[in-house]
Amino acid sequence: MANKVLSYIKESREELKKVAWPSRRLVIRDTLIVIGISFAMAVFFGAIDFGLSSGLEKLLSLQ
Repeated sequence: MANKVLSYIKESREELKKVAWPSRRLVIRDTLIVIGISFAMAVFFGAIDFGLSSGLEKLLSLQ
């Protein structure tokens, strides 16, 4: 059992050496892109929510 575990760990380390890890600059750039898109979507959906809420309030106040 211990031999299988050691073999698994050794093979895993060998596979990790083959991984093409992204550079620090690429990770930072992609992270900023995700944050920017998330912020833009939050603003967009907030505006949609505000507009629909305002419209519904006006529609209900007509009665």
